[in-house]
Amino acid sequence: MTSIRTFAPAAIAAVAALALSACGGGSAAPSTDTQDGQEAQATGGAARGGTLTLGILQEPASWDPAQAHVGHMLQPFQAAYDTLLLREPDGTLAPMLATEWGYTDDANTVLSLDLRTDVTFSDGAPFDAAAVVANIEHFKADNGRQAAQAAAISTVTAVDADTVEIALSSPDPAMEYYLSQALGLMGSPAALGSDGMDRLPVGTGPYVMVADQSVVGSQYVFTAREDYWNPELQRWDQITMKFLADVTSRVNALVSGEVDAALLDATTYQQAEAAGKALVEYGTDWQGLLLMDRDGASDEALADVRVRQAINHAFDREAMLAQIGGGKGEVTSQVFGTATEGYDAELDDYYAYDPEKAKELLAEAGYADGLTIEMPVITPGGETIMTFVTQQLADVGITVEQTSAPAADYVANLGQGTWGAAWFSLFQGPDWVAVQQIISTDALYNPFDSATPEIEAAIEVLRAGGDDSAEAAAEINRIITEEAWFAPWFRPSQLYFHDAAKVVVEPQIQMAVPAIYNYAPAS
Repeated sequence: MTSIRTFAPAAIAAVAALALSACGGGSAAPSTDTQDGQEAQATGGAARGGTLTLGILQEPASWDPAQAHVGHMLQPFQAAYDTLLLREPDGTLAPMLATEWGYTDDANTVLSLDLRTDVTFSDGAPFDAAAVVANIEHFKADNGRQAAQAAAISTVTAVDADTVEIALSSPDPAMEYYLSQALGLMGSPAALGSDGMDRLPVGTGPYVMVADQSVVGSQYVFTAREDYWNPELQRWDQITMKFLADVTSRVNALVSGEVDAALLDATTYQQAEAAGKALVEYGTDWQGLLLMDRDGASDEALADVRVRQAINHAFDREAMLAQIGGGKGEVTSQVFGTATEGYDAELDDYYAYDPEKAKELLAEAGYADGLTIEMPVITPGGETIMTFVTQQLADVGITVEQTSAPAADYVANLGQGTWGAAWFSLFQGPDWVAVQQIISTDALYNPFDSATPEIEAAIEVLRAGGDDSAEAAAEINRIITEEAWFAPWFRPSQLYFHDAAKVVVEPQIQMAVPAIYNYAPAS
């Protein structure tokens, strides 16, 4: 795309906090070896390091597990809270607070979990089935940022002291995955919902917060619990998380040695490289346009698949990756991530950069003289990206009418269908998570309830699980790509730097930053 002017990629960092979601994996068969998952997580020997200091770009508004989030926001909670299931770096689910689990009915609507019996919360209370029931019911009632993870749960029952049954209103293939995420975080029942828990976490996790050294807006200090049930996960005597929302502050702290590891971006990674810091590079999200109004409810032109396909052909993805993402990432025309069963490598280049083809499609759709589409500009931070979008689409005859959109209301407005098309950066999660995020009629980012019989049929196959689920996910991906439900540009790399002389870091699949268990002292 030789016509694109060169712009700094800072806009990506400015809006990253709105888009990054968390980690995840699909289901796993029940396991009886409680320690296997934890030992697989360890990335070094048994000896602990001293203090690990991390630069984080978001901080919890509340430490109540019902208010936990994903992406960047799951990592802080992992210090103080265990989850029912443990997600290993490659996405495999392993035992944690639950030692065995599995569905007990053919419909996959009753999930049974056997629990550990040697665990206590940091306030001394025992962890048991009643605690799990209290946590899940509190999670549902408190309506936190990840409340949708519990949407399919109808009841949760303590069968006995160490057995829980979760009954679902309909199959949810991501339920086991959710139990390794926000839904699976277990807090002391006595503290759930209290003002005290907003400020101080009370969990079963490997670390406890040091209240008098932890300051909102500055840092959070955790020390290893002496009575923690699995010392293999305690790789450090102390973990300090320094809140550094500004990426320049993070790179400066990393280069100076103030922090041992931090997530950087395309504007700052060269400085860290020059200072000899080690890079762990991995993908998590996709960047591009949501072409949501596929029935033309508010934007008639978007109802024509040829218009949506023309929009896809208008973008020079290689140049956009170079100019916006600093060349770090992979171009793509599909929204399913490489770690999903629905991913198809052939779809990555389904829409070639072809302005003439775009113009031909627009002419066939009756827009030979061009058309106008309203799109929001997220403020602050989105101005640079929308300059690219406006210029690329103008080259094929599409005029973008920009509307200012404050960042605080951006996601809510997307979910309400305020605009027919919009830019965003979205998490590439497991197949069912992706479907529930952007494709199904229940999805937040499908506000106009777009659907076809073919997609609905494939969704039901995927929901049921079984041998045909991978084929169903691939079919969904193929249809929405061919029908141009979206206009993806690239999968940007997460650029996670660390001091290799002090710490070994292993990335976590489909997670914006590594899990807290993935840091070990350098040998």
